[in-house]
Amino acid sequence: MNFTIANTLLKSRLFLGTAQYPSLEIMQQAIVASGANVITTSVRRQSPNQQSGESFWDYLKNLNCHILPNTAHCYDAKTAITTAHMAREIFNTHWIKLEVIGDEYNLQPNPFELVIAAEKLIQDGFEVFPYCTDDLILCQKLWDLGCRILMPWGSPIGTGQGLINPFALRTLRERLPEATLIVDAGIGKPSHATQALEMGFDAVLVNTAVASAGDPIMMAKAFSNAVSAGRLAYEAGLMPARDLAKPSTPVVGTPFWHQQEEISHE
Repeated sequence: MNFTIANTLLKSRLFLGTAQYPSLEIMQQAIVASGANVITTSVRRQSPNQQSGESFWDYLKNLNCHILPNTAHCYDAKTAITTAHMAREIFNTHWIKLEVIGDEYNLQPNPFELVIAAEKLIQDGFEVFPYCTDDLILCQKLWDLGCRILMPWGSPIGTGQGLINPFALRTLRERLPEATLIVDAGIGKPSHATQALEMGFDAVLVNTAVASAGDPIMMAKAFSNAVSAGRLAYEAGLMPARDLAKPSTPVVGTPFWHQQEEISHE
């Protein structure tokens, strides 16, 4: 299941968030159980240079994962850009999950501010992972600006509704074949992750579905298996869906077939 993203070899196509877990210990165990190599964290909520974030940061360092800081709770390009620069200094990484929220109700990204922020951060040397909708024109614009990794939502953050617009997601995969596509937001159960990987998406980012599960550690293992199954299915090649039934057992060579055919003609 190895794949390369931003010139970095990863062993897992599952990215995990670090919010909402019952405890830091359960968060740590769930991440280990998932096999994830990339974990996301909010700069504005958990800063390791502040006393309140020291314990949290210690847990993250012990995981030996790549940190993907995000600009959560930013509502304009200027704030997101400032937060991204803080993240680069704090976490010592040029990776940034760029979030610029436009609507507080469904946490939908603001496409206009997102494009402005992405362009500036790319100029500043960041590897930008933009959280975006599944709109083809927006994703094409971000790609043209230099975003080689795109993170379209499956459905609004934290809803667990899964991939509510498979057509749009399939279109992105077909029209942006060279882009690294990661489904971000809305995944509620392992089968949603499998579906995304079966469609050819490179990875998924999951947080609430694991952190809010009855047993986050077990759920993390379930998502790990789901991602592996989805990728293997995609590489194997899925059978096409059909409108009509087709027998799985051939009739040629079936015992008594010819006798039955003769009887039917009498």
